[in-house]
Amino acid sequence: MSAEASSLAGVRWIVLSDGARPTEDIYFLESAAPALRQQGAFVERFDTRRYHLPTRWALRRLSGANLLIVRSLGERWVHLLERHRERFGRIIYLIDDDLGAVTRTNGLPAAYVARLSGLAMRQPALLALADEVVACCEALVEQLGREHANVSLLTPPMLASATKPADFTQPDWIIGYHGTRAHRDDIAHLAPALTSVMESHPRVRLEIMMGRHVPDALAGIDRLEAPEALPWKAFQHYQATRCIQIGLAPLLETPFNRGKSWIKFLDISAMGGVGIYSRRAPYTEIVEHGVDGLLVDDDPADWQAALERLLGDRQATEIMSKRALQKARDIGAVRKCTNFWRSR
Repeated sequence: MSAEASSLAGVRWIVLSDGARPTEDIYFLESAAPALRQQGAFVERFDTRRYHLPTRWALRRLSGANLLIVRSLGERWVHLLERHRERFGRIIYLIDDDLGAVTRTNGLPAAYVARLSGLAMRQPALLALADEVVACCEALVEQLGREHANVSLLTPPMLASATKPADFTQPDWIIGYHGTRAHRDDIAHLAPALTSVMESHPRVRLEIMMGRHVPDALAGIDRLEAPEALPWKAFQHYQATRCIQIGLAPLLETPFNRGKSWIKFLDISAMGGVGIYSRRAPYTEIVEHGVDGLLVDDDPADWQAALERLLGDRQATEIMSKRALQKARDIGAVRKCTNFWRSR
């Protein structure tokens, strides 16, 4: 057994899951956990929502383990951890959104605001329990640093391993946007640019994965494909088998958007494309304009010009896509995520 494996023998990590499966998988279970297990650690996902919390049984199951709480945890489980804190190892709280910012951001779906603001109300108790808070971007690290003494940065790893490059020689290019309903206003803002580009490029297709929730401003655009949003596992398969030439990552200046990571850079690169990104953090931290993507201001005319630039020089766009993929593999290297958790 290697020295690394010996050092992790007997180490136990239990993810107390409240249902944030994508975040759990990206930042721990599908990135770091496989290597940690190979090195001797025990790693388990424990679905807290399935149990009515028989206290003795739960304490036996969790005793001595390091606990990872991702985004949220049910109130009964929080109380259990508070009452028996001495029975557990380290407790780490992982967060990838500014939950409280939803009430300060206009245009978000009402159900989404209600859900995340409810989680935000429980967050202080989780911060009080945690030995360490792990956040996905510098803005969240700075914000949470005002509420907790030990906050660390863990940027998203790239889970896609066998990435297939897009074909830039074919005439039927795809412009893709694969954001959640929380970003409807971001993509709706680009309606003038997308309408004009699609009218002048009759072989190009536009894919916006929002299904029936596509903003009205986009609904009449030529050759718009609007598949329904997919469950997490289905989306992973879709992403691994779907190629796009151009990816869109608009991020307007809002309190909620300030807490976002650069995961869209990884997603667009994983689908073989070149991204156009809002010229603000987190994208300004990693994208080199004209080298591995384009950074643009909020004016839709700037987005139209960026799209025309990529569509008008296929060879340069393909070169950018290759550089973007290399950078994505570098900044999203899973080994970095593994080393982060191993050091805990």
